[in-house]
Amino acid sequence: MREIKEFTAWRTSGFLALMALLLALFWMGWAGYGLLRERELFYLWHLLLALLASWLLGAGLFTVQPNEAVALTFLGRYVGSVREEGFHFANPLAQRRRVSLRVHNFTSEKLKVNDAQGNPIEIAAVVVWRVVDTAKALFQVESYQSFVAIQSEAAIRALASRYPYDAEGRSLRGNPEEIAEELKAEVEARLKVAGVEVLEARITHLAYAPEVAQAMLRRQQALAVVAARRLIVEAAVGMVKEALAGLEASGVALDEERRAAMVNNLMVALVSEAQAHPVVNVGTLYA
Repeated sequence: MREIKEFTAWRTSGFLALMALLLALFWMGWAGYGLLRERELFYLWHLLLALLASWLLGAGLFTVQPNEAVALTFLGRYVGSVREEGFHFANPLAQRRRVSLRVHNFTSEKLKVNDAQGNPIEIAAVVVWRVVDTAKALFQVESYQSFVAIQSEAAIRALASRYPYDAEGRSLRGNPEEIAEELKAEVEARLKVAGVEVLEARITHLAYAPEVAQAMLRRQQALAVVAARRLIVEAAVGMVKEALAGLEASGVALDEERRAAMVNNLMVALVSEAQAHPVVNVGTLYA
């Protein structure tokens, strides 16, 4: 496939062409009046030439709106684009196709994809894009709007399959900014062939699929409980070490049995979810 790049087409001021058109109309009126009076072939030729000039001048006039471009093709060849807004005159025999240069939004449907761990998830994203090369947008792909939609969804699926939904490392849920930048880069690489620039790409919906949502919720809760327990135990071990070190520094000597009993009591008091109740040992009572 031959690559086509945008370049500026020949054009001139539409107001100059409009003045020429008015002169051609005056010429046509003069020739018509002379033909009616004199009935000579001389006036007929002038009338035909004036009609041809008027048609060519009128057909070459067109306007360009702000943030819009007009691509011109002549005899099957691309002859350039006009981006400057205003009133213009160009090749009257060229076909003109308008392309919007405004910013567009594409919001994908909720796509069902398996993440890197094989869990089914639902994901959707919004892609903000605009056309930067009118020739590529019109002649490199069949329909650049459809191309943007299909390639954006393909990029979303590819990205979702490379990362887990939620994990200790990099994940879709845990690193939204980094994932958004990677999604933008991947979508832009896919749309480059169509002359489209991606301004932003961001995930708008991310969730487990309904059939596994409850199970994954229980799994997340269990992982959260385990993490909390691990933190509590680590903190309790540190507090026990500090307590034993403080007793030794103050000159209190404990044998191995009492040391083990103290460690056991402190760990139970610190780790237990229920409130600890002290037990006072008063020795053995005799009746």
